[in-house]
Order: sequence, then C-alpha cells, then structure tokens
Amino acid sequence: VDALRAAGPDKACWTWWPRSPSPRTAGAAARHQVQELAVHTYDAQLALGAPRPLPDAVALDGVDEFLATCVATDLPWPHDPVTVEYHATEGDSWRLRLSSAGASVGRAEGPGEADAALWGTASDLVLLFYGRLPLDAFKIEGDRWPFEGLIEWEPGS
Repeated sequence: VDALRAAGPDKACWTWWPRSPSPRTAGAAARHQVQELAVHTYDAQLALGAPRPLPDAVALDGVDEFLATCVATDLPWPHDPVTVEYHATEGDSWRLRLSSAGASVGRAEGPGEADAALWGTASDLVLLFYGRLPLDAFKIEGDRWPFEGLIEWEPGS
C-alpha cells in the first residue's frame, strides 16, 4: 500500500494484462487488487461456512474492472461474432462485443442489442467471472454458448 501511495495512481507500472486496453498504471493495479481481495475474502468466508456478498460498490466496480481488464482485448474471438450483455440487478449493464477483432466492452443502456444476456447481482457476476459461481446460477436469455465460450476462452494461450 505504501508503494502504491508513493507511486501515485498515474505512475506507469508492470501489469499482468499486456493486451488489455486498461491502463498499465499503479492506480489500475490497485483497482484490480481490490477485486482480488474481495474475492479471496469471499473464499475465506465460504471456508468458514458463512459467505457474504461482495459490497455493492466493490462489486459494481468489479464487473466493470473485470470486463475492461481481463476480457477486453485485441486478440481474436475464436468463434462466430456475438454480442452479449451482463445486467446487474442493481441497475448497471455492460455490452460485450466479440469478433475476430477481439473483445470490446461498453455500458449498455438497458436490454436491447445482444444475442444473449445474463442477469444477476453485481456480486454474483464478479463471483462468476472468478469461477466461484456456476453459469447455472444465473438467468440467461438467448443462447448460453457465448457465456460458456467466454469461461473457456484464454486469449493469447
């Protein structure tokens, strides 16, 4: 924490997302670490038999951060082009376009343009992204194959 504070949020630094459009700064690394800490806190609570949802503000930022940092890429999507949406029951929505040009993410202004959509709390969406909840725990409209493909997809591997 001291090193991050000393560097400042805009200081360039090494990150583990070289092909992501997310900034490669100390602030972006700290933001990502908040998500990892939240998920590992959930893991510890689960081990004790009393898991709690991630805090709303952390979870909502977590959906945005994960999609922008861990999914968005210029590496080609290996399947037919598709657009999916994630809808948090707290009111925020994200649209992910997948194609041979990669994966691009933006905010969705309500349901509409997607080939498939998935609904859940922001906490549950983050836990899905980090492999803590199964796809079956979510309401899905449209075909579920894009979500299954996203779970299996490892850009650059």
